[in-house]
Amino acid sequence: MPELINPRAERVRSVRALSGRSARSRTGRFLVEGPQGVREAVLHAPRLVRDLYLTQAAADRYTEIVDAAHDAGITLRTGSDEVLDAMSPDAQGLVAVLDHPRASLEDVAARDPRLVAVLLNVRDPGNAGTVIRAADAAGADAVVLAGESVDVLNPKVVRSTAGSLFHLPVVAGASYDDVLGTVRGLGMAVLAADGVGPHDLDDLLDVVGAPGAGQPDLAAPTVWVFGNEAWGLRPEDRDRADAVVRVPIRGRAESLNLATAATVCLYGSARAQR
Repeated sequence: MPELINPRAERVRSVRALSGRSARSRTGRFLVEGPQGVREAVLHAPRLVRDLYLTQAAADRYTEIVDAAHDAGITLRTGSDEVLDAMSPDAQGLVAVLDHPRASLEDVAARDPRLVAVLLNVRDPGNAGTVIRAADAAGADAVVLAGESVDVLNPKVVRSTAGSLFHLPVVAGASYDDVLGTVRGLGMAVLAADGVGPHDLDDLLDVVGAPGAGQPDLAAPTVWVFGNEAWGLRPEDRDRADAVVRVPIRGRAESLNLATAATVCLYGSARAQR
């Protein structure tokens, strides 16, 4: 029999409440939903995992998660299908409760970074999570959410990272001033991604290691700054970058969405730095 069978129990309600920002702020905890995110949390951030809830069917199917949780000393509790559904409609039989990660700009600086993504005033949780996942895939050293960006522990952000949230430092709540001060202190170039930028990303990739006058070198340690989905970067924020770079559009598309443009830029830098 599962340990938890009442979907209206106080424990179930307290887990479900973590889908809201106020409960996350009050408790210092957040939700990770589904096998992919839970697996990566257990494997790469076990010290943050407070409890793991799963159905018996999920326990039978995802034995590697169960084994890794046991090895890490994580508490596992079985629940009925109704209980897991009440905790999260996106559980797929698995939900974990974690303490908030506490990455800071100082943690980023300590990694001697060569590639960092900054999201400035990015509001859409799906976009934010997808950029974190793309940054992880491109080998970036960190992601920073600055200004009025979405809460990185929003369940949709967490799901959209597909576990990448636990692979690299993700700094939340930083000011743009502090970000620029930190990365410039490390000697990193700051590139703003903008559709009207004077520098073409493809042209910069053609001159890696030997750029012309006034051109940034993508082989150098780089910080990419990506702006809001609707209006991009404010002129005053864009002007504080060392250079403004556009992703060339060869076809008839009006523009690229934020996550796609960020992926192209990050992989461009990753290629150049290799």
